Amino acid sequence: MPPEFYELLEAIQAIDFVLVELNLYLDTHPHDYTAITQFNENAEKSMRLKIDFEQKFGPLMNFGRSYSNYPFNWVDTPWPWQV
Repeated sequence: MPPEFYELLEAIQAIDFVLVELNLYLDTHPHDYTAITQFNENAEKSMRLKIDFEQKFGPLMNFGRSYSNYPFNWVDTPWPWQV
């Protein structure tokens, strides 16, 4: 796989880690406007990164949560969790 595959995958993992941490914080601080703003900004970044990754390298999620090119490319490896 090209270096960009691993770079994008790592960026997605990093931003999703931030989202998990912000989500946990917001569970106990639901009125923290700054944290909510950070959560929403990072959620947008995560979505953009995932769209970019999927357009270049194929689906990240199965069961209809990601689109497929033609031919159906879910079977292409490596899958994200195999990297």
